[in-house]
Amino acid sequence: MDKTALPSLGPGDLQLSLLEIGCSGRFELLSPLHLPHGLPPTGLDLRAEVETRFLSDPEWLPIHDTDSAFQKFLRKRQVESLLHCAVSPMHSGLSVVRDPTTGMLLDFNEVLLEDTGLSSKNSLSLLRPPGPPSESLRGSNTNYPFLPGGMEELTLEQIKKKSEQEEEIDFENGLLTVAPGLKAGMDFAAKEPRTSRGEVNLLSLLSNFNDIIDTQLNEEDGEEKQREGEAPKISRTNSLEDLGIKDSTSAPSQSATSSEGKKEGRVEKEGEPVEEKKRWAIPVDISSPCEDFYKRIPDPAFKWPFELDVFQKQAILRLEVHDSVFVAAHTSAGKTVVAEYAIALSQKHMTRTIYTSPIKALSNQKFRDFKNTFGDVGLLTGDVQLNPEASCLIMTTEILRSMLYNGSEVIRDLEWVIFDEVHYINDAERGVVWEEVLIMLPDHVSIILLSATVPNAVEFSEWIGRIKKRSIYVISTLKRPVPLEYYLYTGNSTKTQKELFLLVDSAGNFLTKGYYAAVEAKKERTSKHAQSFGAKSSSQNTTASQDRAVWLALLHFLSQQQLTPVVAFTFSRTRCDDNARALSSMDLTSSVEKSEIHSFFQKSLSRLRGGDRQLPQILLMRDLLKRGIAVHHSGILPILKEVIEMLFSRGLVKVLFATETFAMGVNMPARTVVFDSIRKHDGTGFRNLLPGEFIQMAGRAGRRGLDATGTVIILCKAGVHDMGDLHAMMLGKPTVLQSQFRLTYTMILNLLRVEALEVTDMMRRSFSESHRDTQSQEKRIAQLRKKLASLPPLDTDGQLADLVPFYQTLTELRVTSENLQRAVMESVNGLKALSVGRVVVVNNSQHCNALGVILQVSNDSTNRSFTALILCEKGKEEGGAEPQSSIATLQHLYNPAVFIPDGPCGHTVQKLKLQDISAITTKTLKVIPERIIDNYNKRQQPRFRLDPPGQAISTATQELLRLAESNPTGIATLDPVNDLQLKGIEVVEASLRMRALQESLREFNCVHCPTFSEQFAQVQERMSIQEELDTLLFLVSDQSLLLLPEYHQRIRVLESLNYVDCKGAVQLKGRVACQISSHELLLTELLFENTLSPLAPEESAALLSCLVFTQNTQTVPHITSTLQEAIDRVLSVAQRIGELQRDCGLAQSAEDFVAQFKFGLTEVVYCWARGMPFSEIAQLTDVQEGTVVRCIQRLDEVLREVRQAARIVGDSVLGSKMEKASLAIRRDIVFTASLYTH
Repeated sequence: MDKTALPSLGPGDLQLSLLEIGCSGRFELLSPLHLPHGLPPTGLDLRAEVETRFLSDPEWLPIHDTDSAFQKFLRKRQVESLLHCAVSPMHSGLSVVRDPTTGMLLDFNEVLLEDTGLSSKNSLSLLRPPGPPSESLRGSNTNYPFLPGGMEELTLEQIKKKSEQEEEIDFENGLLTVAPGLKAGMDFAAKEPRTSRGEVNLLSLLSNFNDIIDTQLNEEDGEEKQREGEAPKISRTNSLEDLGIKDSTSAPSQSATSSEGKKEGRVEKEGEPVEEKKRWAIPVDISSPCEDFYKRIPDPAFKWPFELDVFQKQAILRLEVHDSVFVAAHTSAGKTVVAEYAIALSQKHMTRTIYTSPIKALSNQKFRDFKNTFGDVGLLTGDVQLNPEASCLIMTTEILRSMLYNGSEVIRDLEWVIFDEVHYINDAERGVVWEEVLIMLPDHVSIILLSATVPNAVEFSEWIGRIKKRSIYVISTLKRPVPLEYYLYTGNSTKTQKELFLLVDSAGNFLTKGYYAAVEAKKERTSKHAQSFGAKSSSQNTTASQDRAVWLALLHFLSQQQLTPVVAFTFSRTRCDDNARALSSMDLTSSVEKSEIHSFFQKSLSRLRGGDRQLPQILLMRDLLKRGIAVHHSGILPILKEVIEMLFSRGLVKVLFATETFAMGVNMPARTVVFDSIRKHDGTGFRNLLPGEFIQMAGRAGRRGLDATGTVIILCKAGVHDMGDLHAMMLGKPTVLQSQFRLTYTMILNLLRVEALEVTDMMRRSFSESHRDTQSQEKRIAQLRKKLASLPPLDTDGQLADLVPFYQTLTELRVTSENLQRAVMESVNGLKALSVGRVVVVNNSQHCNALGVILQVSNDSTNRSFTALILCEKGKEEGGAEPQSSIATLQHLYNPAVFIPDGPCGHTVQKLKLQDISAITTKTLKVIPERIIDNYNKRQQPRFRLDPPGQAISTATQELLRLAESNPTGIATLDPVNDLQLKGIEVVEASLRMRALQESLREFNCVHCPTFSEQFAQVQERMSIQEELDTLLFLVSDQSLLLLPEYHQRIRVLESLNYVDCKGAVQLKGRVACQISSHELLLTELLFENTLSPLAPEESAALLSCLVFTQNTQTVPHITSTLQEAIDRVLSVAQRIGELQRDCGLAQSAEDFVAQFKFGLTEVVYCWARGMPFSEIAQLTDVQEGTVVRCIQRLDEVLREVRQAARIVGDSVLGSKMEKASLAIRRDIVFTASLYTH
């Protein structure tokens, strides 16, 4: 029986159904037989339900016009429309020509339009159209920056250097007048205009008559009008158009000159030359009160509830006229008032202000303060972006630098940039950022600089004014609003807790009486073998129990005297923690304060996860805070630091142990400041505090409006500090602002991608090159060129043909002999030879190859001088000899003949400098120096002038004359190499070169010419001018820049790594490196070598932690083999880059370059990215919690930069991997929002 072929069952024939489990995306296969009531009802997908109800249901279709609902619009396919090309802008426009009297339209003229086709990719101009909205805030690394202020003016060379097109065509001379094929042409010669004699123009006669009257009046009152600066008389004319042209051309120049005069603050008087050098920095006098302030500003942009100080009023007056200011004021004097007025002014003008600060914590604080005051305030830091459209943006200086390089649209509306804590420019690592930003700011932006008192504020402002071509008004405070009193504290127990000795009073007087009293008090308790009368003794010699006793005694005393709150500066994070823990028995708060502290602490930490609230550091700090004690340093968690700062500002923290960072800009004044020590470790070794550092920290003492004086106490634990150290630290001058400008690869690449900007422009405008006075040098160059052109031509015929080579050889010989002479005089053997009785050859303006004998040698090693008896002509002993000719001063170089007087022999005693002694002879004489000098000095007096010389002088003079006569062609001298045993390579080479040059001089014929002296003088004059000109041309050129060699070395590194090509064009790798702010070479190389591609997101984050972690750690991280391989690759790439830099000439060794990458936090970051709680990762390392948090926060910025770089390369996989890594680390306590911003 045949089998019946049945069709195979399809999916629809099976008694099974799919059931989605919740919204998880999982499905299960079910049979209806297993369910008693069948499958449960399912809800339609929302989109499907909308389509069914509103698009497919005929009831919902339009009632009145059903045809249009089903109408189809057929469209022809146009492939060409895909090739979209933007319309090129019009290069010209039309201007209307009207009759000047009737206004009737006469004609149209085509006018070429400037600045067409501009964009952010090809122009620095503010006239370029805005870019896309996505790039408006941060800009793009393909954008051009806006033109930096002060770079508009072309140099003299650029003006003179015309383009080829301009040189080829001359529209005035050599024009063709005959067209091709024609015999005659046009005559373009200027002809006299024909005048009709018949008509008489009455207006012209009147104007001539008035001109005559005006001329007479001008002659009479010329001087008066010149003083008054009267505007020039506009000549009469029949044409309104002519009048308009004349008015428009004369008015701007006049207004420009008058405004210049006002700006410079100078009055030109008759007969007085105008000051040549313009001063850009203008100090403002604040010694007298500003009485007309409210008359000049009747409606201020912002009002305060207190009366302003004079320096604040003067600054506000300058801001009202849009001037730039540098306010260098004492701590807590009220610099913020100036910033607040600028913000209010920009809101009034509907412009924008950027406030920059050196540290993120200060940015957060200012955001809170300004937000409460102005409302419309935004914040931009590495990981936070709040209200970026606000009129006032607060950011770190690095972000502003990035915005300037990337052509951010925010710069268009910018009116003010406020730089707070400008003295941070001295920071070796980050100081260069301030200089870059100041140089890159466009011309329309005004600058406000706020700083602590610095000695060279005027010099710094002069530099900014010169590079920006605008005046900077310097306003400095004369004294602190709350004066300080400095004390020494020697107490260490309850008995001695009152041992407080005033060292510097509120008037600034140093009291030695207080110092010696402190020494005596300390001496009484010190055993005899440990006595140190004021000797330096660091606090490290004391034990923990001794420290505890000192702090307990001091704080009890301060609490009794109501001198709290106290900031105790301690220059060690561990010592801060130890000191706070040691005060377990001390309680400084009341029950009400305890309750307030508890509620605020709990409320602030409520946003943390439960596990994070139980971190050991948080529990310890909660216990300390309840007793009014706190610790503030970089190892503390950021959220804890903010809690401490807020409680301190409320007066609930009575004692705060802090490191130096607390004094940087944080506006947290205290009643008293205590210094645990006056020595700190600066990264290389221990040293005393600098005056600037001490003043910055001591300035926290004294709350304005609350305290009459601020108290500063220095602890003397092991002994009293040295008086000299204390005096220098307390009353010394603060550190001057110094340039920390250095070249970075990011800076070089950012400037190279913009053709109009040169790296040398940036170097030339840096503060390190502020000594360059190019303007006066260019004036001097013009004078020298004019002088050189006016000199008569040289006669170089016949015997004088080799005159110029002779001069050049002679000059080289002079330089070589001077260098050799300097080496001899600075050597020990040379100075030994120059002892009393040594015969020397003297050459200076009075003597030529004259013999002298040394009588005395001065003890001054820096400016050593020699008293010598020298032969001369009779009657010319007192320098009465005529000045020698130009050749005579150099004669001794080619003519060694010794000077022999023509008539009677004379002598003189003179003090000689080292350069006056051209040679040391082998001869010595026995002389009696005292007798010779006394006898000579006696005979200089008028009444003894005719006395005969003494026996000692006569004998010495006769001996010298005998030596000269016996060696007329030259006397034997000590050879530097053979006799004085100077075997240095420079001395040997100079000695050999000198002999060769002396030999070559004998071959020249020009010395035999009768007119040799006159012609040589001309050559010398011309050559000296030429040498000065060459020196000045070198100084104004880029070749004299200090950092130019390093720039060429870095360019060679970039060329070797293919970041730029041989012509300086930025390549793909260079564009990627522009996105990265630090360690750009290493990160770009890792990106292009695919080091990060095989790694998981958490491994990538762990590997890149080496770029942000800078501390040494004792713990060894336990990491995966994949991660270890990646670390080895990073180290090999770093080694290769380091060796390449060394080969290209950079000073940093490969070992130092590799050593800056530390992998101590690799395991911590890896575990954090995998989701481990913070309490557990804190156990994996000895690094403090605050440092770990800060490193992970900075790592997030690095991951963002790598993500952007990956997108430029086109590696979307790596970009998404970096995004995952960033999301993995952005959680919990590490990225808790700041209390200041919420």
